Amino acid sequence: MLELAILGFLANGPLHGYELRRRVAQLTGYSRPVSDGSLYPALKRLAKTGLLERHTEPGAGAARQVFTLSEAGHEEMLRRLRAPADPEITDFTKFSTILAFLSFLPEVDDQHAVLRRRLRFLEEPASFFYDGDRPLRLEDVTDPYRRGLLVIARAMSGSEREWLRETLGENSGARDKQRAHR
Repeated sequence: MLELAILGFLANGPLHGYELRRRVAQLTGYSRPVSDGSLYPALKRLAKTGLLERHTEPGAGAARQVFTLSEAGHEEMLRRLRAPADPEITDFTKFSTILAFLSFLPEVDDQHAVLRRRLRFLEEPASFFYDGDRPLRLEDVTDPYRRGLLVIARAMSGSEREWLRETLGENSGARDKQRAHR
């Protein structure tokens, strides 16, 4: 996802390496810190494959590297956004990177196809805890901290499903069904 984040941020315009690192770190937050040891090798790989260009910008101190997205890099970013791998759909942090740049896809149908994949994933029964092959429901868990984890996950998942349905234009029917059951 680091490479997609790099391509996505450079789609907005050229950036110095340190500014790119700051933006990627702000996107991924505490869960996936970005070090120079991971950023600069990724930049080097992307430049070597022609997905970005770099040039040295003179400055008052040391010269700084400025990175620009190439046409091939733009096409690669769009390809990755159109067809994310399954782990990029199922992992919230990876999906957040997809979501941050999804508006670069010019076709709303392509954007919505990605959102529908995420919604299908979220609608499947899941749990962090199992009894054999059976996922434990919130009501089955007595440990207060595990219950807390499930409560938080349920709230986040519910909010995300609601947003996805709203964005996909599917929420009005779901709201009507909820009101009918009250």
